[in-house]
Amino acid sequence: MALDLKISGKTALVTGASRGIGRATCVELAELGVNIVAVARNQSDLDSLANEISNKSKFIPILLDLSKATNLEILFSQTAGLDIDIIVNNLGGNLNFTDPLGSYEEFQAVFYLNFGVAVEINRHYIAKMRDRKWGRICHVSSISALENQGPPQYCAAKAALNAYVRSVGRYLAPENVLLNGVMPGAVYTQGGYWDEAEKTRPEYVRNYLQTRMAIKRFGTLEEITKVIAFLVSDYSSFMVGSTVLVDGGQGKSFEHLDI
Repeated sequence: MALDLKISGKTALVTGASRGIGRATCVELAELGVNIVAVARNQSDLDSLANEISNKSKFIPILLDLSKATNLEILFSQTAGLDIDIIVNNLGGNLNFTDPLGSYEEFQAVFYLNFGVAVEINRHYIAKMRDRKWGRICHVSSISALENQGPPQYCAAKAALNAYVRSVGRYLAPENVLLNGVMPGAVYTQGGYWDEAEKTRPEYVRNYLQTRMAIKRFGTLEEITKVIAFLVSDYSSFMVGSTVLVDGGQGKSFEHLDI
């Protein structure tokens, strides 16, 4: 018998919802009976997601580019009549800033996308969660928060996100509003980085899997979204400010050195 996560009928806001982990999270939660508010910047991707959602009457697509700060107020206005029980802060990326000695403005832009948007979304919706004494917020961080697995701008932003989750989570936990997160490693998505790399640099991909991935393969979207579903369920009730590493052994943060 399938485990009942006790979130059927709840309403979830998912950012970066049209592709990759965000899209798969919408599908996963919808299958669990959760109403989905999907925020993304591509209309055709939102349309195709609507066709994939199991119960279209419980799917609300919102076309917005949240990298623009002014659009947050539009989001808040469009969801004013909804009780948001669950938030999955999935929006992120490096904005193609990869220079280790890039400007502070580049760091700021990446910080806003990966960290600032989540902070502002949480500030807006948490008040009602506290009133209802129930809320679940999952932040999609990255293994990059722990070690050099990407551009410094991105690594620093995700590290800040982890610290935010850990510290703010303690303040809200007594009211049954729980902030947690997940740190994916290398996950294969159609049309994503590793999909393109397999086509253009197959030898690099084979070497990466053999030398960097303990499990010798990429992760799947389902392997991440199942963890997210747990983190936004009643069963995460003893997890306070936890950010869970789901990386197939890609990271080396916890390896012991031979002396």
